[in-house]
Amino acid sequence: MDIPLAHFQCILEVLDGLREGLSHFSQPSRAAVLYAFRPEDPLYVMDPQGLLRGHEPKLKELFLDSDKWRTDPPTPSGFQMLEELDDSAFLHPLVGLISFAGRSGSLFFQMWFTEHHPDTCCVGPTERWLEYGARLLSRNISPQHKVNLGTSGYVLQEYGMHAVRDYIVDRRNLLMGPDTRLRVFPILDAVLGISKTREEGAWPLGELVFVEPNAIKDTSLITRFPALEQPALVNFKHVRKLLLSVELSDRKLVSDGARIIGISEDAPPPGSIGADFRGSHGFVKLDGELICSFSGGRFQSSTRRANLVQVEEALLETDLDPSTRHELFQIVTALVHGAGDREHGCTLVINLTGRELEVSGHSLDTSLDLRRPDLLDLAQSLAKVDGALHIGADLKLRHFACLLDGHVVPGENRARGARFNSALRFTAEHSDLLVVVVSSDRPVSVIQGGIELTAQCEWKPVAGRLVSMPTLDEWIKG
Repeated sequence: MDIPLAHFQCILEVLDGLREGLSHFSQPSRAAVLYAFRPEDPLYVMDPQGLLRGHEPKLKELFLDSDKWRTDPPTPSGFQMLEELDDSAFLHPLVGLISFAGRSGSLFFQMWFTEHHPDTCCVGPTERWLEYGARLLSRNISPQHKVNLGTSGYVLQEYGMHAVRDYIVDRRNLLMGPDTRLRVFPILDAVLGISKTREEGAWPLGELVFVEPNAIKDTSLITRFPALEQPALVNFKHVRKLLLSVELSDRKLVSDGARIIGISEDAPPPGSIGADFRGSHGFVKLDGELICSFSGGRFQSSTRRANLVQVEEALLETDLDPSTRHELFQIVTALVHGAGDREHGCTLVINLTGRELEVSGHSLDTSLDLRRPDLLDLAQSLAKVDGALHIGADLKLRHFACLLDGHVVPGENRARGARFNSALRFTAEHSDLLVVVVSSDRPVSVIQGGIELTAQCEWKPVAGRLVSMPTLDEWIKG
């Protein structure tokens, strides 16, 4: 089929906008799409960064060995509304990817994919992002909307708050019906405004919940502010001051989406939106379920919890018995998350052998058994002292405030600071050690043998023009 180049450019523009936007909302992300313009056309693939590589058998099973994706085409009409497919086999077909499939009168079938990062709070906002990209493409390819060409990529790059809003609205509509009065977009805007407002130099702490106005009367309040004195939600400075009354407690401020109504200790009614402020960052929740995090004036998909799968894999390769491996992993996880929660950096040197390690640092008369909760808590505090913690294979803390040194090695990164580069040098000379470096600004690096196991590759940029567009059959055959 001879597909106009303008249509390819439309698809590439949406793909590039999705990739840029999702890379800011999550970790660096790729995007790919399968599409067919007419029911009788073959499926084409646009996957410039190799996102779908490795999934060829499943793609062949779903789209080449079966014609189910061709069934029930929409009735052609002048209204180019994308219809989400009902078949669950097409909604989440590939492990490790988030997808959205649909069809319209102008584009018979399209299915978008992006990475499902391990630290994602909730896939819902990302799915809404893909859905909006599919809707824009379906509209822009339509002859009636040529005027919109050239803008879709920019819109999709800045769709983060809208994606969170769309997902929350969809969930609340399913739960409570469409007739709700809680305006979600102003709430999200206020959450970001409050999160950036300091009080005497301190970032906000505490919880603010937004309750459907009709449900306020059923909400148990410790105290209710007089109607004429209820602070407006848009008065970020006033709301920030009121958060002082609920920080570090089970209390929470209650709002109807426009004003602060009072203070409560009880669980809010169904359909309530929560903003949990935790200093320089926080979380948005719906009925207690994590939707996204926020930091620096932006919403993000991250749970802000380090993913330590590389530590787990390294432990599996040791001669330690399964019980010891599990306990050691739990200890490392607790120390890393403790440093992240307290927003300080630390370094953990994990001795995976039974031999003694000569290391410069504070010794202990008696090693601390980190299986004891009280001593693990002490170790979390010792991690704040400059230098590394030395943990033995016997699950005991041997030293703290350790200095790591070594010779220059390839792969050093001056942008990462002394803690990271010292760990690279030290592990290059002690290959049987595992070092975990926690930076104060959240990144966690797992290093062994002078190599960062958690290093992320940088995806090649998408070319502004693609020479060819293979069918799925051609793409699978290589």
